[in-house]
Amino acid sequence: MQVFNRLSNVMGDASFAQPVISGSGATRSLNETESGSLVLMDRAAGIVFTLPTAPKIGTFYDFVVTTSVTTNSYKVITGAGTELLIGGYTNVDTDTSNAVAVFTGNGSTHIAVTQAAASSNSTGGLIGSKLRFTCLSATRWMVEGIVQGAGTVETAFATS
Repeated sequence: MQVFNRLSNVMGDASFAQPVISGSGATRSLNETESGSLVLMDRAAGIVFTLPTAPKIGTFYDFVVTTSVTTNSYKVITGAGTELLIGGYTNVDTDTSNAVAVFTGNGSTHIAVTQAAASSNSTGGLIGSKLRFTCLSATRWMVEGIVQGAGTVETAFATS
């Protein structure tokens, strides 16, 4: 029997590092087989990631901003307009007061999270932002995390 060693994060010869998706172009469709991946938002010109349509319950992806978006946006959108977002995340104003706001998906019209560059990155997209999307049913994805924004922070939940 092999014993998990918390100090080295290995069991026998197997590593427990998450698979990593990086170096994407302007758009990237995720596959259900990539569930559990660490998805790097590493393109200053933004990336649109599309979640798989009708994945198995428990499918999840961790999105981390490693390069602040400076044009366009970092967007995660469901694979179908009938797959809606619930849950929420915290947006931290990093440039002035460190004010904190919590935003929630309404579960009825929200199908995307768009962290836009705009003039101030008020919806997020700054280095250090992290969101997890987890499939809960054929029509629901849960969103949770912390987003680094600037200016007067506002929601990144969107209807398109």
